[in-house]
Amino acid sequence: MEQLKILVVDDESRMRKLVRDFLVRKNFEVIEAENGEQAVDLFFEEKDIALILLDVMMPKMDGWQVVRTIREYSSKVPIIMLTAKGEEQDELQGFELGVDEYISKPFSPKILVARIEAILRRSNTVVTEMKDIGGIVMDKAAHTVSVDGKNVELSYKEFELLAYFMDNQGLALSREKILNHVWNYDYFGDARTIDTHVKKLRSKLGEKGDYIKTIWGMGYKFEIPQA
Repeated sequence: MEQLKILVVDDESRMRKLVRDFLVRKNFEVIEAENGEQAVDLFFEEKDIALILLDVMMPKMDGWQVVRTIREYSSKVPIIMLTAKGEEQDELQGFELGVDEYISKPFSPKILVARIEAILRRSNTVVTEMKDIGGIVMDKAAHTVSVDGKNVELSYKEFELLAYFMDNQGLALSREKILNHVWNYDYFGDARTIDTHVKKLRSKLGEKGDYIKTIWGMGYKFEIPQA
């Protein structure tokens, strides 16, 4: 089996070594960067990085700047933010920028690896199914979405969220169900996570964003208006 390449970005060499050792045991190839500028350079040099583990507080270019730069050119590579901060605003900012997971230090390396594996399993699953609902066309194999023929760039989590909505058209979905499906079972998140992603997804879908209905006090429903 071909090794998947993980870019680990942290200015603390001890932290990079800890993460690298656990990932290498799981047969991942690990590339390291000690600051944001180096991370961006490596990302564009390597081309085939499967996932990025990214610290927030770093010299030269912080994690937020790295995410902004990478998302300008690639909306699909999964990004997990590693941070010593646990403040709500930092977490929300990360999701707004297109971060897929958010893990505060200190963390369990085993849980971190489990989350990485869960994300990569979902992002690398080959699915031939194509859906066309109300002008939204999703090709899961190509990992593309178009609205009325126009391509829409979605982050990994936004794509997974839309896929879950489309697969469950017309069904009321609780926030708990959405968290369990789109995020893995050990994700310690809450309603803010889902609501932030839904808001951004609706915006990217334009008028079609109205298909995602809010069910107050429960969750959401993906529903096409009756003609």
